[in-house]
Amino acid sequence: MSRIGIFGGSFNPIHCGHVALARELCQSGVVDELWLLVSPLNPLKQGNTDIADFNVRMEMALLALKDDKNIKVSDFEAHLPIPSYTYTTLHALSDAYPDDEFYLVIGADNWLQFGNWYRGNDIIKEFHILMYARPGCDIDMEELPPSVTLVNTHLYDISSTLVRQRAANSLSLSDLVPPEVENYIKEHQLYQGSRTP
Repeated sequence: MSRIGIFGGSFNPIHCGHVALARELCQSGVVDELWLLVSPLNPLKQGNTDIADFNVRMEMALLALKDDKNIKVSDFEAHLPIPSYTYTTLHALSDAYPDDEFYLVIGADNWLQFGNWYRGNDIIKEFHILMYARPGCDIDMEELPPSVTLVNTHLYDISSTLVRQRAANSLSLSDLVPPEVENYIKEHQLYQGSRTP
């Protein structure tokens, strides 16, 4: 049975923090593989008009991780009903791959709003959760349920919002995204109409 980390999100766009964290989780041995699930529509981000097309976000993620054998970019959620709720996704994955064990990977910022997630308490009861640190998010280890593990990873202070801001102002993205992703964003003139504050 393989332990598979499920790292879901909009990845709008994928950035160096996402890539480094995915690699670090695989290298740490807490999971055997990591599947990066690009979400068609995050239920908590509905109304966001600054989101690139799903296929575009998939292409950028594939470019960023093309050389990583233990990291798989997946469109699994694109085949599920929209909006894609994590609880539904985890059960669909478990049904589709009964010989594997799935671990949900989330940031500490997401943990702090986990009470807003659809069937969040059921996720905690039924699945393992691997949480990574995020800037400005203090977590009380003693209050974590047994199914939640805080993974000792580096702190990556990069956001997709910052990438979109830089792209909107035609600034360099070289320190924020892999070169292939920066070239893709420039070539396709992505986020040029961004009004992200």
